[in-house]
Formats: sequence, C-alpha cells, structure tokens
Amino acid sequence: MVSRDFLKAGHPPTLFAAFFYFDMSFMVWVMLGPLGVQIARDLSLNPAQRGLMVAVPLLSGALLRVVNGVLVDRIGPLRTGMIGQVIVILGLLLAWWFGVHSFAQILLLGVVLGVADASFAVALPLASRWYPPEMQGIALGIAGAGNSGVVFAALFAPALAAAYGWTNVLGLAAIPLLIAFATYLLLARESPDRPPAKSFAEYMAVFRLSDAWWFMFFYAVTFGGFSGLASSLPIYFHDQYGLDPKTAGFFAAACVFAGSLVRPVGGTLADRIGGIRALSVMYATAAVAIGIVSFGLPQAWMALTVFIIGMLAFGMGNGAVFQLVPQRFRAEIGVMTGLVGMTGGIGGFYLASSLGYSKQVTGSYQAGLLVFALLAAVALIGLTGIKTRWRTTWGAATGLGRI
Repeated sequence: MVSRDFLKAGHPPTLFAAFFYFDMSFMVWVMLGPLGVQIARDLSLNPAQRGLMVAVPLLSGALLRVVNGVLVDRIGPLRTGMIGQVIVILGLLLAWWFGVHSFAQILLLGVVLGVADASFAVALPLASRWYPPEMQGIALGIAGAGNSGVVFAALFAPALAAAYGWTNVLGLAAIPLLIAFATYLLLARESPDRPPAKSFAEYMAVFRLSDAWWFMFFYAVTFGGFSGLASSLPIYFHDQYGLDPKTAGFFAAACVFAGSLVRPVGGTLADRIGGIRALSVMYATAAVAIGIVSFGLPQAWMALTVFIIGMLAFGMGNGAVFQLVPQRFRAEIGVMTGLVGMTGGIGGFYLASSLGYSKQVTGSYQAGLLVFALLAAVALIGLTGIKTRWRTTWGAATGLGRI
C-alpha cells in the first residue's frame, strides 16, 4: 500500500509525528464515553445528561477545528499543534489534581478535551502539504488513522477507572500525551510548500462555493457516525445489553478499531477507483447497517457485528472524503480542513446527544439511530446528484481521472 515513490515524495518523520499526535489526542478526546458509566454513577446523571456529557467534547472540538484551521494558515500547523497539546495536557492535569465534582465541571472538562479533537485540523494539513495530489489519499489516510486512539480509550479507560478511580485516569492520560508532544517536537517539520496566509474575506469566500457545503455535509455523516458511535457505544452496550463497563468498553473498542483501521484503506481505495465511487458504496452500507441495528437486535454479539460493519463504512468514508478535499481545495486546505472537520464534529455531537435524548424520552435508542441512518441515505442521494458535475469540472482539471 505504501510504495517506494510515496516514501521518497514526502517527509516520513513528519507524517509519523502527525499520526502519533493525532492518535494520542483522539485517545483523550473521547475518554468521557468509556468512563461514562462510572462518571454517571458518581455524579448521578440521567440518560440525557450522559448523552450531553459525551457529546460536548465533539461540539467543542468541532468549533475549535475552525479556529485551528485559521491558525494553520496564519502561523503554520507546527506551532498550532504545539499550542493545542500544551492546553490539553494542562487541562487534564488540573482536572486530576483538583477533581471533578459536578455536571457543570464535567462539561467544562469536555470543552478542554475538544481541543484534542481540533488536532485533526493540524495533523492533516501538516502531513498533506508534504505530498503531491496523486498521493493525498494514502498520506491523509495514514495521518488520519490517528483516530485509532479512540480504541485505546475504549480498551483501557474502564479497567483503569475500576482499579484506580476515573479521576486518576485523567492524570494517567497526560503521560502518553507528553510522549507524543516530545515526539512531535523532535520529528515534525513544516513543509516548504506553504501557501500565503489569507484575509478574513478570503476565508469566508469558501462559504459561497456549493462544493464546500457538500464536503461539510458528507463528512458530517461519515465522521459524525464514527465519532458519535465511538463516544456512545460503551454506554449503549451497558444500557441495552447489561454489559459491565469493562466488557462494554471491549465491545466498543472492537467497533472503533474497525473504523479506525480502514481509514487509510478508504483513502487508498479512493485513489484507485475514485472518491465518489468509494463514498457511494460506503454511504449505502452505513445506512443499511445503522438502520438494522436501530431495531434492537436480541443479542449483544449481533449488534456488535452490525455496528462493526457500519463503522467500517464510516471509517473508509472518512478517508475517501479527504482524498477529494485536497484536490478541490488545495490552496485552501487549512481552512477547509477546519470547516469540514467542524461539521464532522457537529455530526458526532448530534448523534451522541440525540441517542441520549432518545433514550431519555422514549426509553429506546431507536429514534436516534434511525434518523442518522436516514442522513446516510440522504448523503448517498446528494452524492449521486453532483457526481457528474464534479467529474467534468474540477475533477477533470486535476488530470487524475480518479474522483
């Protein structure tokens, strides 16, 4: 999958640093989900509050991705990443030292964890600028595979919380972040291919382009599905099937691992057969999978199997979307990464919070899941409607013939 030409074309140390920084950031970003059962018990949270608790880091991260996208264009991804890592590390250490004692405080912590999610708008441009258009799928797929950090949170956080208390897990999480920060300082370098900073009016100009809105919607479904489920599945498996927090975390980790592992595959597949064709298959698969699981399968292993299929589709879709974005908006990659990433986070916030409110109001998660399955179907219909224009305009201009 990684050719010799690819290794020669870019800067592998920076690509690794971007991946590792992204990976550890995503690990802490979703920590409230795997810790959700213990936190909800200690703070006496109802289902709606639990849903909001795991959704706030998604919304905070979504908004901060735009901020980071602008900073990337202004001061470069290298410095922007340094600032973000320091904020998250300090936030975790303060929460560990002083403790978290109320719903308001856990929401405030969620806002800080959103800074870790905003690493998306830094790691991808940091890697992307080192590689030519025909290698964007694999380069961004590798950097974007850092979303696998969500797996570590689901695997280890519940067990560590059971052994040491969930507040201490916050302090422990700062250790790998410090290692990632040191690695970042040693290996990451700015690409010489850095576009000049844009004015505020130029940033806003992308909103006048319909393609920007399409990309934002498409990523709201793919990454929204991935991140929303990654944050919610530990609580879902605990509520729906009575699994203990540790086992529920393992089930969630299996789903997240599947979605994370295939992000580079999605980007590579899009390089080979075209991002539009790849995305079409992925949206159709996700819509069917989430629609099926919404009806409440009788056994936990059945739900696990279908969720894995859905997460595979969402994960590959994430890679396919960002195979297309740099081709259409190479000069605006910083701001577009922020904007597209923002709507991905908003999609995750919507899914996670809607699952909580669905459970609170109806006693079931079905409504929240079913609506998101319909959104995947709408994305498929929209992609089908615009694919001809894309292929005959900017797709043709790239000379690649693979969109």
